[in-house]
Amino acid sequence: MFFVCVIIVARFDRPRYNARMQKTRLWLMFPARLITRPILWELARQFAVVTNIRQASVTDEIGLVSLELDGEREEIKKSIAWLEENGIKVEPVEIGTIAS
Repeated sequence: MFFVCVIIVARFDRPRYNARMQKTRLWLMFPARLITRPILWELARQFAVVTNIRQASVTDEIGLVSLELDGEREEIKKSIAWLEENGIKVEPVEIGTIAS
């Protein structure tokens, strides 16, 4: 008796690592009106970047997120511009603020 096992692997279009890839760490400040919107999911769907939430604090009034973005420099720049256009304040994380 033989059993056949079929494994289906979902393929996601994610950036392939190359010399143009970089990691950028950012602080994001969400106003109250955007706290329940899935902004980071939208960001990852719209741009060829990988998001990694390093730290977060959310209240009814504000959301603070430390985010690491992986991707090509141009995609990261477009991602940051998109976040700002959507009302999110974006600041760079100073080196050493978040442990690896």
